[in-house]
Amino acid sequence: MSRPERVIVFCVGNRLMLDDGVGPAVFDELCAAYVLPDEVELLDVGCMSLSMVDKVDAADYLVTVDAVDGTGEEPGTVFEFAPEDMARHAGAMASLHDLKLVDLFDAASLLGYSAEGKCFGMQVENRTPEVVTMGLTPRVYDAVPHLVDAVIADLVLRGHCVKHKDTGDVVAPGWHHRMRAEDGPGLQ
Repeated sequence: MSRPERVIVFCVGNRLMLDDGVGPAVFDELCAAYVLPDEVELLDVGCMSLSMVDKVDAADYLVTVDAVDGTGEEPGTVFEFAPEDMARHAGAMASLHDLKLVDLFDAASLLGYSAEGKCFGMQVENRTPEVVTMGLTPRVYDAVPHLVDAVIADLVLRGHCVKHKDTGDVVAPGWHHRMRAEDGPGLQ
């Protein structure tokens, strides 16, 4: 019997910079609402760095969840990219962070590591507040369930067993996630 595919989900972003914190918001919801299988590791990485290159060696498949800007779409719009597609954009659909998943793959490749990957991003409304501000703008906050759904759907379609914590129900194609009511809308 072969071992299950090893997956690492990088939730990227700065919680103190409004919508730049969309990756950590997805991390929080995934931790609060779902039981992920042992072969799926979920990480809140802040801003991605080369210190994560060892994770590439440990994984068969990497997912990045991040904020994007300059797409021309409405805030809260969810995107799915191959790592190299996202990195080829200098403005529109570019990650807001200096190190992108494709850069991490390139560095890992030089060390002889390899893994597949996918990027999920959300168009933001405000990623550069004048003062440190925790929380998300209302339109981005309201769309977080869609970004969570995209990540969960990707894992399920790849054959990983994801369960809802409250009910123990196995997430299957077509199943829809729920934001926790106690979190409330908008800025926190």
